[in-house]
Amino acid sequence: MAKTLHLIVVGKLKDAHLEALENDYLKRINNPELIIHEVKASAENKEAEGEAIFKKVKDITPGGAGHLIAMTEWGKKHTSVAFAEWTKSLIERPAKIIFLIAGAEGFSDEILKSCQERISLSELTFPHKLARILLVEQLHRAQSIWYRDWE
Repeated sequence: MAKTLHLIVVGKLKDAHLEALENDYLKRINNPELIIHEVKASAENKEAEGEAIFKKVKDITPGGAGHLIAMTEWGKKHTSVAFAEWTKSLIERPAKIIFLIAGAEGFSDEILKSCQERISLSELTFPHKLARILLVEQLHRAQSIWYRDWE
């Protein structure tokens, strides 16, 4: 069972308001914990960003047992309840769960080929920094749904 979820994002938030909002949700996400890993953005070079993502994945999963999930508008869509059920099934697996959010140019083809799943937060396209906040909020909401259903 996964004790920790990982989120690899390209770039930093650099906005105190977004950081405060994210930190508020992160304090509430505790079982499993969510760790955010930021990799350097590369001006209009998604291949370089892809290499940085791969390097971070290797750091997180030295044995190679990671389940990579690309957050993309072309991915599978869920309701919040279905997302909660899906994430619950993910954390019961032995592999490390790693969500990926690309930079402004999107994912390199190599990253997309390496992902086991693609998930969408909406049919709308969001800036990657806002998508990061939305994913963190939905992971918090998923935990709230799990605990509500257990009562």
